Amino acid sequence: MKSRLQEKYRNETVPALMKHFGWKNIMAVPKLKKVTLNIGLGEASQNAKLLDTAAVELGQITGQKPIITRAKKSIANFKIRKGMPIGCAVTLRGDKMYEFIDRLCNVVLPRVRDFRGLPSNAFDGRGNYTLGLKDQLVFPEIDYTRVDKIKGMNITLTTTANNDEEGRELLKGLGFPLRTPGVQQ
Repeated sequence: MKSRLQEKYRNETVPALMKHFGWKNIMAVPKLKKVTLNIGLGEASQNAKLLDTAAVELGQITGQKPIITRAKKSIANFKIRKGMPIGCAVTLRGDKMYEFIDRLCNVVLPRVRDFRGLPSNAFDGRGNYTLGLKDQLVFPEIDYTRVDKIKGMNITLTTTANNDEEGRELLKGLGFPLRTPGVQQ
């Protein structure tokens, strides 16, 4: 069974992108490769319990067990040693990825306070998009009575697009609420 967003991609987005860019081959159309969510907790070096709760919450949000990320090198000013746990991350692919993006666009982002659309300039030059959320409470899976500390997270959408314009059109076709560039709100 395919997700609602996957059907929309196949039936609406692909033909629209082929027409917009003038592609004749369906394999030229960009698609989503993966979605990566990560929570960075620098203060986890002093309090290991923070990392455990962040991992549990990220697991509730995605339905997948997160991996613990460790420091690649020591930084004396931050009191971090090489190999210390400093965050957690989850990579979603396939059906779970499409389900998560569908929930993100239709349930989570409308719950963000004063939401006027996502900035359309957060692309990296290769068609990948990164957005940051300031707190995890916008996800309905999180029980706000059990949250001890508000943690932000980064969500990166990796696509097969060659440039930002193709990536922007792909995300618009999937229903992402991107602001139009140049319009102040």
